[in-house]
Amino acid sequence: MNTALATATGPHLFWIISRAAGTAALFLSSAGVCVGLLLSGRFMRGRGADLRPLHEALSLATIGALLVHGLSLLGDKYLHPSLLDVVVPFVGSYKTGWTSLGIIAAWALVLLGPSYYARRVIGQKRWVKLHRFTALAWIAGIIHALGEGTDAGSAWFVLMITATTVPALVLLTLRNFPASVAK
Repeated sequence: MNTALATATGPHLFWIISRAAGTAALFLSSAGVCVGLLLSGRFMRGRGADLRPLHEALSLATIGALLVHGLSLLGDKYLHPSLLDVVVPFVGSYKTGWTSLGIIAAWALVLLGPSYYARRVIGQKRWVKLHRFTALAWIAGIIHALGEGTDAGSAWFVLMITATTVPALVLLTLRNFPASVAK
């Protein structure tokens, strides 16, 4: 192992982990939104493909990446955030608006994702209405990444966001505005 590289990344390790996990969460959530929209719309009906296991795996992986993204910052030597700074919106002082939007989006995804397992208790119709807010949380996460992310101006990041979010945005538009898109 290159000790110079290890020494150079050592002080920033938790920030690098958080950054990587945030990028992974964005990719996974975008893929999960795509698969969820394929499941819920007319796109896959009657085609024999059961995408639920894939949607469930992407949703749970997103939650895991979000947890790593936020909690790894607790070890960051530059920001020194407290647990409250990481989990409660508007508490921290670092880019409060963007950070708070990310915290709200993360909490929404963490709570809405597993609501699938409670749909028998809350009722299928209520669950479907509740689960639609997942798209808003996903969009808030994208805005958080573009507003606060240190890679937001990088070509690779913009390309990755475009490649992963545009398909989901197209499916979301087709699902919610089918008549206006068809004209």
